[in-house]
Amino acid sequence: MALSIRLSRGGSKKRPYYRIVVADARSPRDGKFIEKIGNYNPLLAKDDEKRVVLDGERAKYWLASGAQPTDRVARFLDVAGVRERAARSNPNKGQPGDKAKERAEERAEKLKAQEEAAAAASAAPAEEAPADATAE
Repeated sequence: MALSIRLSRGGSKKRPYYRIVVADARSPRDGKFIEKIGNYNPLLAKDDEKRVVLDGERAKYWLASGAQPTDRVARFLDVAGVRERAARSNPNKGQPGDKAKERAEERAEKLKAQEEAAAAASAAPAEEAPADATAE
C-alpha cells in the first residue's frame, strides 16, 4: 500500500483549516486516513507557533515506513527538523512562454519599422510645393 503524508482540508468556505494526515495515496483528499499527525492553520500569522503543529516522532515513524510527504508537508517537516528537503530550482519559471515571446518580437519589429519611417521622413528635405507658373 502506497502511503502519503498530506493535508486534509477542513473548515468552512474561505476559512481553511488543514489536518496533516497519513493516508493511502489512493484515498480522496478529505476521505479516510490512517492517522492524524498534526494540523496547519494558514489563517494564523507566519510566526505563530500554533500555525503548524506536528508530532515529529510519528512523522519519523511513518517516513521510515515508506510514507511519501507532499511538497507542502515536506516543507513543514524540514522546518521541524524531521527530514531535510532538497531545494527545488526552476530557473525558467519566470520566463514568458513561446507565444508571448513571439508577440514581443512582433511588437519590437513594428516599433522599429515605425522609428525608421519617422527617421526617413525627418531626414528627407521637405519638398516645396511648386509655385504657380501663371506669374508671367
